[in-house]
Amino acid sequence: APSNTAALLLGESGTGKELVAQAIHQQSGRVQGPFVVVECSGLTETLFESELFGYEKGAFTGASQRKIGLVESAMGGTLFLDEVGDIPLGLQVKLLRLLETGTFRRVGGVETLRADFRLIAATHRDIKEMVERGSFRRDLYYRLGVFPIHLPALRERREDIALLAETLLTRLAPGRAYTFSEAAQASLLAYDYPGNIRELRNIIERAVLMADGDTLLPEHLPPEVASDASAGRLGVDAIVPLETAELRYLQWALAHHDGDRKSLADQLGISERTLYRKLAV
Repeated sequence: APSNTAALLLGESGTGKELVAQAIHQQSGRVQGPFVVVECSGLTETLFESELFGYEKGAFTGASQRKIGLVESAMGGTLFLDEVGDIPLGLQVKLLRLLETGTFRRVGGVETLRADFRLIAATHRDIKEMVERGSFRRDLYYRLGVFPIHLPALRERREDIALLAETLLTRLAPGRAYTFSEAAQASLLAYDYPGNIRELRNIIERAVLMADGDTLLPEHLPPEVASDASAGRLGVDAIVPLETAELRYLQWALAHHDGDRKSLADQLGISERTLYRKLAV
């Protein structure tokens, strides 16, 4: 990502938008500069403006000295606006002006300062719908959405769950040779993860704390995760591809079978190689 073009990351909460933003920064020509995160949610317009642009001494009650804003702190680097959809309409105008002119003023200041950053924005909201409703400026959306990146929910990429779980396990327990039992892995693969990668991380961290040995078992997982495999999760409330239904059944069978995979394959009436292949789908 050597470009300075603004990027807009779209996806549910917990899909790893900040991690992707950091990866873009690391691969950019601004890697030697700072990566500055702006949390856009939960701030009033006045507070947000002073955080973003900084303020001069005496700009308001309590401003006893000049404060450098996050835009200034990101000089030469990347400015990451997390939950950009939460920015109030009144401040959206000032953000648009910043992007169009590359200049800003501190709150209470008269000096025009030049900004130098690459902007990456992220939101879990449907920005296009907000534009149609009039709660997000169309011109700002076009500025931010030059390079949109959609991050799928974890349930939409189940093939990544096992690798992500192993990676997170290594990071959360460095130096320990933890492994997942086949039943625990089946439970992890069957769960829908409404909290996405963030929830997966919390689940694994909990399992590590609960485990006595080096093997993580279903009982070390939260009840809702362990019960998903037990329930089978065959998706009978919706029509799904036969291959998907078969995979879910095999995951359920794996979680409930006491023996090894060879004996499970024998019980299912298929070869062990076929079982491995079907579980790897």
